[in-house]
Amino acid sequence: MIRVLLVDDQALVRGALAALLGLERDIEVVGQAGTASEAIDAARATRPDVVLLDIQMPGGDGLAAAAALRGLDCRVIMLTTFGRPGYLARAMAAGAAGFVVKDTKPEHLAEAVRKVHAGLRVVDPDLAAVSLSSGISPLTARELEVMNAAADGGTVADIARRLHLSEGTVRNHLSSAMGKTGARTRAEAVRLATEKGWL
Repeated sequence: MIRVLLVDDQALVRGALAALLGLERDIEVVGQAGTASEAIDAARATRPDVVLLDIQMPGGDGLAAAAALRGLDCRVIMLTTFGRPGYLARAMAAGAAGFVVKDTKPEHLAEAVRKVHAGLRVVDPDLAAVSLSSGISPLTARELEVMNAAADGGTVADIARRLHLSEGTVRNHLSSAMGKTGARTRAEAVRLATEKGWL
């Protein structure tokens, strides 16, 4: 039996996935969690072979949880509504073995679990094509940090205080990020970077 842990912040989604996977003769759902932090604890407690992990959840994102699960003897499939190219690249960098969007057919999800359990990588083909055509994020780590801070809508002074940078440095990073995203405002830059999955 392939032991699976389901991690999604929506209980209805978790229940539906558990019911669908429970119909498979070779798959057993051994646990469920609703947050990224619960995912780590549940993985330690249940020792799953495969973790189906959502990306956007309260209390920490699934990408950070995927990186934390690397130390445990399990493989991760990101299962998300948000099929964004940047998310795919970040998920693979975090150690995920698969990336599947939630509107995939149930039989394809079960097959993805089997393939990942067997040591293969599984990526939604449409998302893979879009990722190849859009490339990797042009933003530096510092620009991403500043953009994440800017997403809250604070002033340049607020961002500078929070990140322990000068206001001039924050302005430079915001200006560079705006240029790289083709945005006219920092709010637009944040929106574009989020849509691409870079933030």
